[in-house]
Amino acid sequence: MAKGQKVIITCAVTGSIHTPSMSPHIPITASEIADAAIGAAEAGAAVVHLHARDPKDGRPDQSPEAFAPFLKIIKQRSKAVINITTGGAPTMSIEERVRPAATFKPEVASLNMGSMNFGLFPMIPRFKGKFKHAWEEPYLEGSRERIFKNTFADIEYILTTCAENNTRFEIECYDIGHLYTLTHFLERGVVKPPVFVQSVFGILGGIGPHPEDVMHMRRTADRLIGRENYHWSVLGAGRNQLPIAAMAAAMGGNVRVGLEDSLWIGPGKLAESNAAQVTKARQIIEGLGLEIASPDEAREILVLKGGDKVGF
Repeated sequence: MAKGQKVIITCAVTGSIHTPSMSPHIPITASEIADAAIGAAEAGAAVVHLHARDPKDGRPDQSPEAFAPFLKIIKQRSKAVINITTGGAPTMSIEERVRPAATFKPEVASLNMGSMNFGLFPMIPRFKGKFKHAWEEPYLEGSRERIFKNTFADIEYILTTCAENNTRFEIECYDIGHLYTLTHFLERGVVKPPVFVQSVFGILGGIGPHPEDVMHMRRTADRLIGRENYHWSVLGAGRNQLPIAAMAAAMGGNVRVGLEDSLWIGPGKLAESNAAQVTKARQIIEGLGLEIASPDEAREILVLKGGDKVGF
């Protein structure tokens, strides 16, 4: 990040990791997701990263029909950059996962840079309540033997499917090898700089949350990609969210928070909203003497096409 450049806060408002029984504050319906995203933007998030859920039982839903209602509301009521997931959930096919981004042509879409073990099953013994929906526990337990598939062919499929839409990508790197995969696509010209690299720390199966891991990701990205060719952001899973946000902001990076990544606002205390987590991140950033980026400043930094050129 250039000297003096403002810090982009991304908020991932619901995701497909946590299940509805784990927190009453997870947005489920289209109106809840829209309100959560707008609240996050009002608190200081320049980018909102969006998944959809089935309003009846909260399971991940990657149909364009599930995204359409809240995309329009967020666009009407906020200037935030809208980022649509192509990760969806590990249980989905690559064709299913790319459909919302291909349909709605957002300014930004997420893109996972490698297949991996993605262990959610440790959350089962930590959860002390009773699961409300039949799908929740098997979904979490199934991650013990499930691979989150993101092959070279899958990555290229998403890139080529969205190539004509001028959608840029939040490139999610869960481990060091993912940076090498990104470098491969950059060298082939399939991905063009500046790239928005989202380093993910603390998912079981990916790189850990130790400060040395954060430094290692940053150093490796600098060496492979060149600091002038990428913008770095971080997300820490669970209790790692705010400590890693603080480390990255101090190192010239950007920050992602949200209930997709962590349900918590402090030890043993559930976050009551996405906006509350954004506010905490903003306090850290401004406490370091830094400024947060507005949505339009984020568009300029990330070289985005503009909110008037999307398909919704």
